[in-house]
Amino acid sequence: MPGNTAGPVIELRSLTKRYGATIGIEDLDVTVEAGEVFGLLGPNGAGKTTTLRCLVGLLGPSGGRVRVLGLDPVADHRRLAPSLGYLPGELRLYPELTGQQTLDLLAALQGAPVPRQRELCERLKLTPAELARPVGEYSRGMKQKLGLVQSFQHRPAVVVLDEPSEGLDPLLQETFFELLAEETAAGRTVLLSSHVLPEVQRTCGRVAIVRQGRLVTVRSVAELRRARARRVRLVFADGRGARPLGAAERWSPRWEGGRVELLVPPDEVVPAVRSLLAELPVADLTVEEAGLDEAFLDLYRSGEDLYRSGEQEERP
Repeated sequence: MPGNTAGPVIELRSLTKRYGATIGIEDLDVTVEAGEVFGLLGPNGAGKTTTLRCLVGLLGPSGGRVRVLGLDPVADHRRLAPSLGYLPGELRLYPELTGQQTLDLLAALQGAPVPRQRELCERLKLTPAELARPVGEYSRGMKQKLGLVQSFQHRPAVVVLDEPSEGLDPLLQETFFELLAEETAAGRTVLLSSHVLPEVQRTCGRVAIVRQGRLVTVRSVAELRRARARRVRLVFADGRGARPLGAAERWSPRWEGGRVELLVPPDEVVPAVRSLLAELPVADLTVEEAGLDEAFLDLYRSGEDLYRSGEQEERP
């Protein structure tokens, strides 16, 4: 493995990328260790793709420092390429080349043997007949499968994935999740950007959330979910719909017939439940931990800068 691997596998220090007067990403600080699946979250235009392109050497930073496996992705690109896999969000392929020719071309550019190519084609259901067809005839899902194969086929130490499950059917998504688990079990590192929050919740241990080109926070997925509101659902015995809820009105009630859903801060759940049970004709009550989608939206809307206030999660 190239470079100095004693430290983090991926290290971004004050990473800044400007396009003229437009800021793509500013002062981004993130480290990713060996064996992590690390998520990069944010809406379109937040700076995710810019960050990934800096990581793989397609863009040079305007300021700050980028290191992958101890190497500069631009200056040391030739040394780094054999150890790096990359799936761009907008996968552009030569339409006249067959699937097999495309894999072979990308393997040559990677500069490494491809011991997993056949295995991955079989697992992702790319048959020899399909690989013999021009890529211009491929569906979006077939192109995505080809992109995944080329990302993993040379057994890279670091894989960078931009919206990796786009176009995959549910069965192939399961295969993709298995691949991620295998990579991290082998000590390899995956950084993925996705807007599919359940996917991130299932696969990532930690995530960085970016907002308008700046870092909001770095947190473990488990911590994000614990820190955010709980979903409290009530069903009323009298079947009546919307009614005054007293102090509970501050928890954004959403009514559906004789049912209501509240988003309650974690430290207020127990007193809230006691109060609701005492004051209202409750027939059924459930409390659920909020998902990553609520956690992300809450942080993004509020614009909290937890990372810069010194509250970034310390990884053990």
